[in-house]
Amino acid sequence: MSQPTPPPEPTRLQGTSPRDPAEQDAGAPPQQPVPDPAGAPYRTDTPGPAPYQAPSPAPLAPQDERTWAIAAHLSSFVAAYLALGFLGPLVVMLVAGPRSAYVRRHAVEALNFNLTALIYIAVSVLLMIVLIGFATLVAVGILYLVAVILGALAAGRGEEYRYPFTIRFVH
Repeated sequence: MSQPTPPPEPTRLQGTSPRDPAEQDAGAPPQQPVPDPAGAPYRTDTPGPAPYQAPSPAPLAPQDERTWAIAAHLSSFVAAYLALGFLGPLVVMLVAGPRSAYVRRHAVEALNFNLTALIYIAVSVLLMIVLIGFATLVAVGILYLVAVILGALAAGRGEEYRYPFTIRFVH
């Protein structure tokens, strides 16, 4: 019967000193063993792989910021007839928001307004039973049209815009 082979000695990187616990500095924390990716026994002389860090997206140029901010406001018209006007600002917030704080602020503002308008429309539809809902639905429609256009114009001028009568769901 053969004897089991002893595990190989830990390898050292070139130019490193031995890491015997007796040789460690008194104030230095003890070095934790790092598993070898090849499956060999633990090594104490090399650090583990660096964690993956996604590259940060490149910032937008000022003119691109304004274009995306305008798109955040006006994109709500694309699906508004299906009561999904919040999708346009949501997409702009997710796509261009991480690249520009200015675009994110406008997209969040437009998203909040569209979600609030959806609630106002639902309440107006319910109020149609008592006939007041017809008037409130027309008022919400006019407010929606005017406010979205004013938001897009402010974004084009590089200004901040706060929609009136808006519940702040997203910050």
